[in-house]
Amino acid sequence: MKPLGTFFVFAYYVVGLVTRILHPTTVEGMENLPEHGALLCPNHSSNWDPLLVVLKLPVNYRVHIMAKQELFRFKPLGWALRHVGAFPVSRGDNDIHAVKTAIQAIKGGDNLLIFPEGTVIRNGIGCKDGLPAHAKAGVAVIGVRTGATMIPVFVDGEKKLFHRTRIIFGKPYIPVYTGRHGTSEEMQKIADDILAEAYALGGQTVGGESL
Repeated sequence: MKPLGTFFVFAYYVVGLVTRILHPTTVEGMENLPEHGALLCPNHSSNWDPLLVVLKLPVNYRVHIMAKQELFRFKPLGWALRHVGAFPVSRGDNDIHAVKTAIQAIKGGDNLLIFPEGTVIRNGIGCKDGLPAHAKAGVAVIGVRTGATMIPVFVDGEKKLFHRTRIIFGKPYIPVYTGRHGTSEEMQKIADDILAEAYALGGQTVGGESL
């Protein structure tokens, strides 16, 4: 497969060089990734998380990122984000356009990175909503409607400069649901389960407490 574009390749190697110095990482479970059609579902403890995960994937893995809408308000940054595969989502709303974009990305043969919690979690609490860490059902809706291979991903919570961060890709999660698209309760359970699996890869419960 070809990379997302020339700008993506440039950013991948330049930003990757800087990031490897500031936040060196160790990676496990790369063998669990399908060639395409993956829905990567990491826990979310830092704004560094999407960058660290994407830069550990092959340059031609063609991963798109669902990112908060606020990042796109500064036009130069918005331009750059779109050219590296990111697209905006309005948090707290039923953003149908973002969901459709996500579904199209996977059905087109690409991959998608989405954080089930929808916000950075610090000390077990969401920075945006002030609520205890929990999954949003939208990740399950996208996974079920596209037939994507859902992969739980763990990213270490504390990011210290020049200290290693673990990234662990888990084995595919198989959702269980009834009918064609399942019930809303089933979607919530699928989202809860894959988030719990992501944290468990790092020996933690949802929110970051040790098992």
